[in-house]
Amino acid sequence: MFHEYLAGETAEQWRWAGLYFDAKEYTEAAKLLAPVVEQHPEQVGPRLLLARAYFHSAQLRRAEEQLREVVARDPVEQYAHLMLGRTLERQGRAAEAARWLRLAAALEGPATEGPAAGGAAAEG
Repeated sequence: MFHEYLAGETAEQWRWAGLYFDAKEYTEAAKLLAPVVEQHPEQVGPRLLLARAYFHSAQLRRAEEQLREVVARDPVEQYAHLMLGRTLERQGRAAEAARWLRLAAALEGPATEGPAAGGAAAEG
């Protein structure tokens, strides 16, 4: 887990950012996460949380930038593809978003529950 690599002030920033995010104080979370991402650019977890904070605080260009970096660093991070697609949709770029949403669906794989998978819900 990412927090195991942190020490001192950075660990505190990470902890507080998570608390702000959970409290839906996304702008405050982003303010704390940006320096963490700057100090640890190789870590995908903080960057993804920063992108989510930007998305939820309607800082869509910043969210897009961070999500593109996550996808570049971890091409199989399904949630990053999904969030990038949704971010582009919110910016009115549906055609561009469609590619990322298709990739997210492909990375998610087949459904394991529900009617499409023949689960208990299909037996009704």
